[in-house]
Amino acid sequence: MRTDLKKNVLEQLYEKYNRREYVHPDPIEFLYYFDTVGDREIVGLIASSLAYGRVVQILRSIKMVLDKIGPSPREFLLNVSEEELRRRLLRFKHRFTTGEEMVEMLLSAKSLIERHGSLHECFTSGLNDKETTVLQALERFSDKLISRNGDREGAKNSLIPSPGLGSACKRINLFLRWMVREDEVDPGGWDGVPKSKLMIPLDTHMHRIGLALGLTGKKCADGRCAAEITEAFRKIEPDDPARYDFALTRLGIRPDCDMAAFLNELAGSKELGDD
Repeated sequence: MRTDLKKNVLEQLYEKYNRREYVHPDPIEFLYYFDTVGDREIVGLIASSLAYGRVVQILRSIKMVLDKIGPSPREFLLNVSEEELRRRLLRFKHRFTTGEEMVEMLLSAKSLIERHGSLHECFTSGLNDKETTVLQALERFSDKLISRNGDREGAKNSLIPSPGLGSACKRINLFLRWMVREDEVDPGGWDGVPKSKLMIPLDTHMHRIGLALGLTGKKCADGRCAAEITEAFRKIEPDDPARYDFALTRLGIRPDCDMAAFLNELAGSKELGDD
């Protein structure tokens, strides 16, 4: 299919589904309760890091953590002691993620905020203008989050992946999409990161859609697959390759969204041709 025709069909999908009414159930909805970027980036980090497993369990786990840190996450995090944070999250558990891992991630985030002023400033400090994607900056950011001394070697945390290890890094790329893009769904706030450099948050839903649309032929939803699908979207929308992520994943998540009908519409276009 020609790139312009793909864009036309994807824009129709975007206009239909990229709305707040289609958000629930999705972890991004927790960000809507916070007006300041400082609070939102902490909530986004928590929500995205827990975005694996059944959605009902994901939402329950996010709420559990947020209930423990109060109405102003940034203020809480900067003022809470390590002992108090551990006490509050001692019994937290989300699938194979422990309360200890959540505490360590939040303490690392606290350290980065104290050092840089915000997670935004920390991330952009590792962003190189010559790099075409956020991958290298994301790896630098992950290394800083994985341990408070910035040493990834030997450090493990199920909440924090690294692109250097071949992961698609779906959850942290989801966090970046939420914080960098700004439209009816994504609240934005990280103005220092170009949305043209974003990567697709690749999960099983987007992998299946990518295969169906011919955006990738890779059978494994890993980092290389994420890069291939992102590059395909970059050809369609160079300034915003993650633009269609939310709308497309509604097709694989919500029971009232029909992926088969969308694919039939795409395949049945009378104007199909080669790129």
